[in-house]
Amino acid sequence: MKEIKIEQEYREQITKDELSVGVFTTTWCPDCKRLAMFIDDIVAEHSDKNWFTIDRDEFPEVSEEQNVMGIPSLLVFKNGEKLAHLHSANAKTPEQVKAFLSEVKEG
Repeated sequence: MKEIKIEQEYREQITKDELSVGVFTTTWCPDCKRLAMFIDDIVAEHSDKNWFTIDRDEFPEVSEEQNVMGIPSLLVFKNGEKLAHLHSANAKTPEQVKAFLSEVKEG
């Protein structure tokens, strides 16, 4: 999964003409560590999507722009438009994340 290091990389990811899934996390978040234990399997199952991770604390403006209040959060983008947002309270199990991804409709 691509780790965003500069805002320009983030902008390039979300404006692609295919689905991109952004995983908003931080280094200190216990739920983020739990997500990290199973997210690689989900990424492998959904290899048709572009995946990236972004640290909410390193990019507070981006997080605010996207209304990321809790972490981890998964956001789905296409052509610069946010299509779906899985809030932290619902991103605690593999089943929740898989159900979210199965409901995402391409814009």
